Amino acid sequence: MWPWTSWFKDDPSKDDLENGKETQNERKRILLEKSKKKGKAKQVEGDERQIKHSKDHMGEEDVNHPPSICNGCRKPIEDGIHINAFDGLWHPLCLSRLPCQKPIMNELGRKFSYHPFWKEKYCPSHEEDGTAKCCSCERLESCSTKYVMLADGRWLCRECMECAIMDTVECHHLHREMRYFFQGLNMKIDKEFPLLLVEKEALNKAEKEENIQDNNYGMLTRGICLSEGQMVKSVTKRPIMGPNDKLVGMDTKSQRVVGGCEVTAILILYGLPRLLTGYILAHEMMHAWLRLNGYRDLNIVLEEGLCQVLGHMWLVPQTYATPDVASVASSSSATTISKKSDLSDFEKELVEFCKYQIETDGSPVYGLGYKKVSQMMDSNHGKLKRTIEDIVRVSKNIPDSKF
Repeated sequence: MWPWTSWFKDDPSKDDLENGKETQNERKRILLEKSKKKGKAKQVEGDERQIKHSKDHMGEEDVNHPPSICNGCRKPIEDGIHINAFDGLWHPLCLSRLPCQKPIMNELGRKFSYHPFWKEKYCPSHEEDGTAKCCSCERLESCSTKYVMLADGRWLCRECMECAIMDTVECHHLHREMRYFFQGLNMKIDKEFPLLLVEKEALNKAEKEENIQDNNYGMLTRGICLSEGQMVKSVTKRPIMGPNDKLVGMDTKSQRVVGGCEVTAILILYGLPRLLTGYILAHEMMHAWLRLNGYRDLNIVLEEGLCQVLGHMWLVPQTYATPDVASVASSSSATTISKKSDLSDFEKELVEFCKYQIETDGSPVYGLGYKKVSQMMDSNHGKLKRTIEDIVRVSKNIPDSKF
């Protein structure tokens, strides 16, 4: 038998029991606090994972993207209402033919013409219904714009008119710049001859007197290098805006260019943008250099192709942010030409358009010639004089009719 006294001695007293309970409760409280902290940490971690998961899987519709740009007017589609067509998004009203704003539809479905460079779509009927077409950039007049008519019946869009050279005096700086350009190619032109801006009628007349057959190839003549003495009527005063968006008040002067020389003058259509005028001038100056240096009877395809290559070479650096060659060489501030970095966005586009026209021309003389001479230039590592020697050699062996 266990003695009673022994049992009571080992059993805790009432105070001890209470103290034990407090200790046990304290342990529970501490454990509970720890578990709460762990739970909070897990919850925060879970929340962070949830946020990250939401970000990773957030749909495009939950993000405020900038508005899409209309492929027609190039303005934002603010209301979100658009039509997805022709590899782009359009305002519903912009998906129409540009000049008349009517849907491009017929009984067979949608039909349209498409300008490969400007990406403008229009009804084919506007190519024959008298809709104004810019003689420089080839864009059609839309109902939201008004083109300007030159005195000889050609049309200019507003952007091209803003940078157009309208009379012979305005072209002097460009002429001098072009001479420096050729000098930089080690092809200096010492002979002095006039550069005259003329109307379409005067250019056509000079073309006939020179017996030039460019029109046989369906090409519009915009410049000519004269070698015969003849009377030429040039534009001496720029016109001003008159009624009905027509330029008026232009002055002209007839003058005789003296013959007896390989080059008597260069004529270029007036009213074209400076960059387009420069490309034409580079082309004609190459003709002049060839004549002045005794290169006669060249294959017509290769000669015109060479002149196109020179025009393209002049265009390439026009968008560089550096002063023109003529500006650097000139010490006269009065004749300083504006820097190429001053070109407007449209002028930069116009440079690319002119280059595009040269590169994609499919005509049997200018287009084919450019491709042939470009290949020669590549074979000669860009050496112009060596390419000219190849053209002379080929011209002797292959007549024009068999080229």
